[in-house]
Amino acid sequence: MGLLEDKVAIITGSGRGIGKAAALMFAEHGASVVVNDLDPEPAEETVKEITDLGHRAVICAGNIVDEGLPDRLMGAAMDNFGKIDILVNNAGYTWDGVIQKMTDEQWYALIDVHATAPFRLIRAISPYMRDIAKKEIAEGKRVHRKIINICSLAGIGGNAGQVNYSAAKAALIGVTKAIAKEWGGFNINVNAVCFGHIYTRLTVERDEAKTIRIENRELPVGVSKANVQMLKMLVPLRRGGTPQEAAGPILFLASPLSDYITGEVIICSGGLVI
Repeated sequence: MGLLEDKVAIITGSGRGIGKAAALMFAEHGASVVVNDLDPEPAEETVKEITDLGHRAVICAGNIVDEGLPDRLMGAAMDNFGKIDILVNNAGYTWDGVIQKMTDEQWYALIDVHATAPFRLIRAISPYMRDIAKKEIAEGKRVHRKIINICSLAGIGGNAGQVNYSAAKAALIGVTKAIAKEWGGFNINVNAVCFGHIYTRLTVERDEAKTIRIENRELPVGVSKANVQMLKMLVPLRRGGTPQEAAGPILFLASPLSDYITGEVIICSGGLVI
């Protein structure tokens, strides 16, 4: 049996990168997965890969900043699988700039996607986790459910040129610790994973990178070659991580192996410390 046998997980931003790797790993360990992405096409590809392997997954595409998406995600899980055990707040992007050039639009866009959207999703999931847990506890049962928030070293130590992203991820760490205290008595574990340099479309060398389209904006992504080389020198393992390596600690926090861990921030950075 897998670590997540008979569990149901919602993973935002799981059409690509870390989210996709987590969705595939969760499915391999027995979970049914609600796959979300801003764009339907990559979400459909992830669902196909999962179902082709004989596992269960459904798509619920859409922008996580849309106020109606949390209820749609909950509905997709309940209508197809009848319960929700795990929520992974993974979706997001970067829109960099030094503070003197950063617009209010840039600031609020990153706060909305990395802090407000996870807050809304956790609030929306309350009837399917907290309320059900109250009944279980009254019956003498202990069933653990998991919320994993995907953060960044930038949220701990800041990152030059990313004041909006750094602030948003720091806020998400605060959300993690607050909800862990509020919901710990309901056997709901709330933890965060802070990643360093993981190879995704957002972190490839800028010479190779393309733009991404977010809400009618074309945003450049990628890291300069000089910064990539510098990061490799600063990381004790001398390389960035793969999405599959990033999915490992997410799986751990979603599994029964972490039932006595809550309110914690796990760092997955190859040893890099900011």
